[in-house]
Amino acid sequence: MICEINFDGIIGPSHNYAGLSHGNLAATRNAGATAYPRRAALEGIAKMRANLALGLTQGILLPHDRPNRRWLATLSTTYENADPVLQAQAMSASAMWAANAATVSPAPDTQDGRCHLTVANLVTMPHRSHEATETLRQLRLAFADPAFAVHDAIPAPFGDEGAANHMRLCERHDQPGIELFVYGVSGGGFPARQRLEASAAAARAHALNPAHTLFIEQAPEAIAAGAFHNDVVAVANERVLFTHERAFADRDSTYAAIRARAPWAEIVEVPVDAVSLADAIVSYLFNAQLVTLPDATMALIVPQEARENAAVWRWLQAMLAGNGPIRRVEVVDVRQSMANGGGPACLRLRVVADPARVDPRFLVDEARLDRIAEVIERHWPDAIAPADIANPELLARVGAARTALLKTLEIVELIYN
Repeated sequence: MICEINFDGIIGPSHNYAGLSHGNLAATRNAGATAYPRRAALEGIAKMRANLALGLTQGILLPHDRPNRRWLATLSTTYENADPVLQAQAMSASAMWAANAATVSPAPDTQDGRCHLTVANLVTMPHRSHEATETLRQLRLAFADPAFAVHDAIPAPFGDEGAANHMRLCERHDQPGIELFVYGVSGGGFPARQRLEASAAAARAHALNPAHTLFIEQAPEAIAAGAFHNDVVAVANERVLFTHERAFADRDSTYAAIRARAPWAEIVEVPVDAVSLADAIVSYLFNAQLVTLPDATMALIVPQEARENAAVWRWLQAMLAGNGPIRRVEVVDVRQSMANGGGPACLRLRVVADPARVDPRFLVDEARLDRIAEVIERHWPDAIAPADIANPELLARVGAARTALLKTLEIVELIYN
């Protein structure tokens, strides 16, 4: 039976704060701070447990091999000889943000009746540009069933950042819907990471009906304010689009186009005079998981930072007191991820599919999460300071930790020799 599966990225043992992501305000603000990989990974496990408790179907994606020595070899250097910036880029654990793994179109939307996934190239940021090869390996393993089609990344220079710039509206997950591809043109002093050409290429690869596909420009104002991905200012689930008033370059035309193609859609807009762009971005109000619960009601899973922001929490309480489609707000603690610029929505890739067609090693229940947590407790470093990333002992520990996890999960195909 088709349902939505949230595949969370397990936060890797090399999690650190190198401040590599220009335009991501949290990442640059915390550059040089000490990171806590074990705590970060356990926060992610706790979030997945909370999803299971809500009755959601939960999957995982695995940390990438770090440092990425194969990438450094293409630059004619080694980790030991690389300068500190290249070392940090090769050690990045940013693949934990699974929303950037791929763009996903479920079977009800595609002409061939398969679920299509296009791996994101992430070429705008050097530390993320080398993720696509490993992501492709994982997705082709997890989704090897003929019910899926996993596509190579779109070539450079057409930047593609995956599901973080893609939304889907439908009456139910298992029904055909409309797909919204959000791209950037200008972001003030920050780069617009999603190119229209990349979004259009993914739509063609997925064999989507052009009449049910929209290409929407993200507001330059939002990018300049720190909304480096669309999912920092808007999120959709089934018939609901939850969005900030300043998310899109042409708000009125965007809403009109959605309503013309999906008259059943409900747009829940947060006005700028209630929650400023600055408050929306610092709290990651929209970088939340908007999900349908087993009783068919909707819940919004927000980070602790949303509860701690007075304007945001006031608006959420007013929303719950009304009669809107979002009936519940759940709060999760993902502070280590948030400090590096990724909230609850960044940590997961949404795939609408039959779980029976997915490699079961990539799906989790409480017992499997217990096993993962045990590996993290035993092998993940407690802390990584900026000076540590050149330490040979840390490099060995990071590699051994990932290998221990893959062996525990019996996904040995991903171990590099």
